[in-house]
Amino acid sequence: QVQLVNSGGGLVQAGGSLRLSCAASGRIFSINAMGWYRQAPGKQRELVATITNTGSTNYLDSVKGRFTISRDNRENTVYLQMNSLKPEDTAVYYCNAVHYSSVTGTMTYWGQGTQVTVSS
Repeated sequence: QVQLVNSGGGLVQAGGSLRLSCAASGRIFSINAMGWYRQAPGKQRELVATITNTGSTNYLDSVKGRFTISRDNRENTVYLQMNSLKPEDTAVYYCNAVHYSSVTGTMTYWGQGTQVTVSS
């Protein structure tokens, strides 16, 4: 079993910055991709950014140039640096991790979510 605990988030004015962190713990064998998703009220959860264990990244178009995803493979931690925040970035942000072991196969785990609110 793998647990993800994310931290960071909060209330910030438009144009401000926040940094989210998500640490994986438990019986970890191999974490492939890690990522961040978000869900705004009344909307579906959407992918914000992902990063593979080799450092390849992918971003939602609307956050390109403003958000940066990174990870520390030794600490099994993924980060999301969010700059130039906009009110439309307001959402609950969830981290996830795609984990593989010979026992469980490939499984996806989710963090508990953290609220990001950007005021105009």
